[in-house]
Amino acid sequence: METVSIGNQTITEFVLLGFYVKAELHLLLFIVFTVIYASIILGNLLIIVAVVSSQRLHTPMYFFLVNLSFLEILYTSSVVPKMLEGFLQEAAISVAGCLLQFFIFGSLATAECFLLAVMAYDRYLAICYPLRYPLLMGPRWCLGLVVIAWLSGFMVDGLVVALTAQLRFCGCNHIDHFYCDFMPLMSLACSDPSVAQMTTFILSVVCLTVPFGLILTSYGRIVVAVLRVPAGASRRKAFSTCSSHLAVVSTFYGSLMVLYIAPSAVHSQLLTKVFALLYTVVTPVFNPVIYTLRNKEVQQALWRLLYVKQTETIEGGWW
Repeated sequence: METVSIGNQTITEFVLLGFYVKAELHLLLFIVFTVIYASIILGNLLIIVAVVSSQRLHTPMYFFLVNLSFLEILYTSSVVPKMLEGFLQEAAISVAGCLLQFFIFGSLATAECFLLAVMAYDRYLAICYPLRYPLLMGPRWCLGLVVIAWLSGFMVDGLVVALTAQLRFCGCNHIDHFYCDFMPLMSLACSDPSVAQMTTFILSVVCLTVPFGLILTSYGRIVVAVLRVPAGASRRKAFSTCSSHLAVVSTFYGSLMVLYIAPSAVHSQLLTKVFALLYTVVTPVFNPVIYTLRNKEVQQALWRLLYVKQTETIEGGWW
């Protein structure tokens, strides 16, 4: 097991301090975040079930959405349970466990950055090149884009975690956060963290600004294409969809950019935790609703699935 040192004493765990709130609020916050976490899991599971069970939804757009749902189930599950534990008791985590949590969450968050860009590019092709779309976004190309997004996330954060694991930690073993994140870990390092910090900064700039720039470009061209459509219900719906997508995406990328590209802009650790909540909890809550659950095709697929289950229960009885 990996260890860190406090003075001359060797230890094997960190303590996550979480949120500084009154003790009487701990139970309330535990209940609130448990409900939010359950809604994230349920919403994304509904999307996966709806798409897998409906042949009509076996299209590139829904293939990407299923991957996004699966990804968000995994990465919220890598952070939120430990945060919930902190509301009930001291949230201790081993050094190896801390690095593993950092690796899993960071890899999945980075993969989501790339996947969101792929989804925006897919919508751009579907709207601006509808006749060529089936050729441009074939099954192999879709699978390749998803594989690249997932692998890129794990490769990027694998390098960051490898550099972090080489550092020596000493002094206080308290991490002033609700999960093991890069900057709080760097503040506990006794050895020089400059190589890890510079590497993380460069990778953050590339992995955040490039996909976000591609998303803005894609939606910008979609808006131009929509403006050519005569004013009406379809045009209003397109603008409503684009604006809601951009709002959630901007919140996700914006909070990550603040914490990983310009951390000096945040002078309060409480504000750091609030920004972290935006991409760990808030955007995963809204993504299923914004992207899929208000979509009529998905709603119809879920109703059909529910109707079939009810019919089977009536015909087959309780046994």
